[in-house]
Amino acid sequence: MEGKTALSSKDSKDSRNLKADNETTSDLELQNGTILEIPSDPSSWNSRKKIFVVFVGLLTLFNSVFDSTIPSGGIRFITTSLDVHNELQRVLPTSVFLVGYVMGPLAFGPMSEVYGRRRVIVGTFILFTIFTLACAVAPNWPALLFFRTLCGICASAPIAVTGGLFADVYRSPIARGRTMALSMTVTTAGPQFAPMIAGFVGPAGWRWIFWISFILAGLTLIPVLFLPETRQSVRESTKSIDARALTRPLYMISHEPIIAFTCLYLSYVSAIFFMYFEAYPLIFQGIYGMSDGIAGLAFLPIALGALIGFLIFLAYDSYLQRAKSLHAPWSTVEEYQRLPLACLGGPLYILALFWLAWTASPDIHWIVPMLAGVPFGTAFFLIFVALMNYMVDAYHEYAASAMAAAGCCRSVFGAVLPLAAGPMFGRLGIAWGCSLLGVLSVPMALIPAIFMRFGGRIRGSGLRSQVR
Repeated sequence: MEGKTALSSKDSKDSRNLKADNETTSDLELQNGTILEIPSDPSSWNSRKKIFVVFVGLLTLFNSVFDSTIPSGGIRFITTSLDVHNELQRVLPTSVFLVGYVMGPLAFGPMSEVYGRRRVIVGTFILFTIFTLACAVAPNWPALLFFRTLCGICASAPIAVTGGLFADVYRSPIARGRTMALSMTVTTAGPQFAPMIAGFVGPAGWRWIFWISFILAGLTLIPVLFLPETRQSVRESTKSIDARALTRPLYMISHEPIIAFTCLYLSYVSAIFFMYFEAYPLIFQGIYGMSDGIAGLAFLPIALGALIGFLIFLAYDSYLQRAKSLHAPWSTVEEYQRLPLACLGGPLYILALFWLAWTASPDIHWIVPMLAGVPFGTAFFLIFVALMNYMVDAYHEYAASAMAAAGCCRSVFGAVLPLAAGPMFGRLGIAWGCSLLGVLSVPMALIPAIFMRFGGRIRGSGLRSQVR
């Protein structure tokens, strides 16, 4: 989809005649009571300014995913102190955060396309910082869950908006793809450090778990406040946003096969990702008798796997660019530029699930199931980076809405399915529970292959023109 701004054709013609600075100066035009701000083209900014935008986006993204999992590493300290004894409720501090992930992207993605990226990211991050502080001083369990939900809503903004933010400053598919890959490394690796930190600081008092998050958010807020606007057409009037913009992510899910099946696969993979934060304590504390902090170290191989996935991405990207320079016919096919990595990640994901399933046993050294996290992290990264880049390439101007649709669906699965983790593993055991997840992953792994075969036909069906 070629980018079309919300400007009228007359305004578009006028805007092309405006000379933009190299920096942040912008021109204002008034028509029918609506102020349109047209900043300099972000893709023409100097490298230092672009790097700063990416740096801020990655920082907000890290805070979001880090905070999503930090209670899982110290949940025993939290529930004991707040007198919570129901096992099912132990999952709630993470699940309600993900409920916020469901609600936020539906508004923040389209809002960033109408009001601009800066307003959404800065505004929500300020609120996120405040609500994280509220979690640290929450007087009781219901209050904690309430503030965690608000944190999740605000923290969902980077998930929904950073794809559009990066697409604004990098028009080249190469640079944009590598930036998206870097963001996926943060998304995959970031949550793995939180349980470890929570496990070590939890004995000093459960509130320290959230004080750590608050300190991190407070430090991040400093550069966030200096984030420049990257969206070229920004409507200032509150009358300018309409129902079509707010419902665009839902429309995409229901009318765009690429979005629908991408959301399905990413949602399932993401749900298993969050189920691991329930399964790992059962394995490494329950089976191997590790302490909270030491058990948290079991997540680090997943982060290592994400780094390996990033290196695989760079290697494939270099191979693709060489093929393009040699004018190889396959290198011009959009599906071949992104999806082969997902075709590799799918089987690797299944392998990781069965590896963990049948090595988590008192008779097998703990390092063996722990190392299953390496292919798991690699596969998770490859699936996400391939499908997200493919989706952003297909819906460039509306990348934020496309990512909002994916983020919403992922969060629904991520919030609900971990609630079933305890009962499922309690009834089936670790071996058969993980095996069931592996079996269900098989049909999902076929989705990228189907896109590679029929994606061109799907993209040419004309449905994308209705997204506007």
